[in-house]
Amino acid sequence: MHAIDTFFHKILLVIAQIALAAMIIIVCTTVYYRYVLNAGIIWAEEVPRILVALFAFIACAMGVRDQLHVGIGVFYNRFPKGGKAQKVMDMVNYGSTMLAGAIMLYYGWNLCIQLAPFTMPATEWPRWVQYISMPICGAIMIFDSLLYILGILNEDDRMYSEKEEELEVIHLDEQKGGAH
Repeated sequence: MHAIDTFFHKILLVIAQIALAAMIIIVCTTVYYRYVLNAGIIWAEEVPRILVALFAFIACAMGVRDQLHVGIGVFYNRFPKGGKAQKVMDMVNYGSTMLAGAIMLYYGWNLCIQLAPFTMPATEWPRWVQYISMPICGAIMIFDSLLYILGILNEDDRMYSEKEEELEVIHLDEQKGGAH
């Protein structure tokens, strides 16, 4: 399971890199055409919109994999590290993330089905192409959350980032010989 997860995330990383590079090239080319050549590229609005949606949803899945999403640890950090309370809160977190992935999968898939008969005006691609990244990344978020719940992945299993160093909080009144 861990190897499958790693394989899918390596593919996602390559897709995200290609999408970002293509988006930058298309937008820069469009600016050049518009301001230097006084011309336009008819499809240059639709394709970057597809690419930015793809990139954003892949980034969301990557954030779930490496637990990079914003969190507030004021309450969580009051409990012993690795203790029962933190483990319960971790399971609530994984379950909530799985639910968010399920919502993305369900509603993203329904959106793609509803838009299947329609095409985009400039590229004439099917309209669902713009939204297919949502259910795909939702499914990956569900899979990663499940791996965390089952203990196959843990907080030390990072692909896109390095493990955060634990910060030691020093209170001024606890320092010996410190300035007051």
